[in-house]
Amino acid sequence: MTAPTAASAAPDTTTPPGDWLAVHVFYAASPRPLLLQCVKPLVDALTEEGLLAGYFFINYWLEGPHLRLRLKPARAADAAAVRERTHTALAAFLRERPALYEVKAGFLADLYETLFTLEYTEDQRAALLGSDGRMRLRPNNTFEDRPYEPEYGKYGGPAGVALAEWHFQHSSDLVIEAARSMNLHLRTVLLGLSAQLMMVMSGTFLPDDEPLLAFLDRYHAFWNQAFSGTNYTAEQGYDRAYTAMGGSLPERFRRIRDAVAQAEPGRLPAFLRGWADHCAELRDRAEDLARRGELTFRSWDDTRDIHLTDPAQVLPMLLSPYMHMTNNRLSMTIRDEAFLSYVLARALRAGAPEDTR
Repeated sequence: MTAPTAASAAPDTTTPPGDWLAVHVFYAASPRPLLLQCVKPLVDALTEEGLLAGYFFINYWLEGPHLRLRLKPARAADAAAVRERTHTALAAFLRERPALYEVKAGFLADLYETLFTLEYTEDQRAALLGSDGRMRLRPNNTFEDRPYEPEYGKYGGPAGVALAEWHFQHSSDLVIEAARSMNLHLRTVLLGLSAQLMMVMSGTFLPDDEPLLAFLDRYHAFWNQAFSGTNYTAEQGYDRAYTAMGGSLPERFRRIRDAVAQAEPGRLPAFLRGWADHCAELRDRAEDLARRGELTFRSWDDTRDIHLTDPAQVLPMLLSPYMHMTNNRLSMTIRDEAFLSYVLARALRAGAPEDTR
């Protein structure tokens, strides 16, 4: 399921890669056709021709729903060609398969306005306001080059960002393949996939019961409380929804957790094995960076640097944004993340499988 993007036939290992390029594609529709009909063929072709050293994407809402595509030219001299090919491919796709929905009113407009108010300061919002006093919306079915702004404070500095970028390509590959091969438009399929990916990643990073459950509880509390003043999370129905799932799904989560905790990915369903192998390598690389003293984070209040060398402290800090960004690529909602972290923690606390039959 995590089939990588095509490898270059003759990779150049002597010349350093170019700087990351960033293109924001404003597309108010499901990103599935954009990913499958445009991004995937573009990335594969550029990679096969030796022009691309890496890529990834995220979904975002600022100035309207859009896909943020990041591309790393194989060499600095390739940047112009990569940019031109990307613009050509995007223009052709948007001309042939435009999004028909306009975000001007209704639930999504209110959601984005709420996020805008919660996540940005008054000074930051001032530069992004339209004449109506609300968040400015970029024209639908357009794209723009933007600066690439890595989040050094969140991922541990330059070495941590480089690791995150490597991971993000694997996560992007996984989501594109899932969009191609699975019925992600069905809510049950999407939620089931996300929950299993979350279980694999969190169980790989935190194999012991106490730290894993503490992390899932914090993850749930963060997403639930961050939007407690809105109707975008709703804890009241959690117990009913969990009970309606029956005994089989929680039991499956525990089996997945046990397989990764014991480093036995062969026990997993085929589509999870590649993800489990990747998460184990990601964990090992993060631990190595921590022990070498190469990770420095920024405090949440942005007042100080935090230099950490203990993997027991580093892994939970990185696990949260890693897990969230995979869910972001799957187009999971805030409510989904709050609910699924609750489900996983409750399933693990439910006891041995035979106790739930």
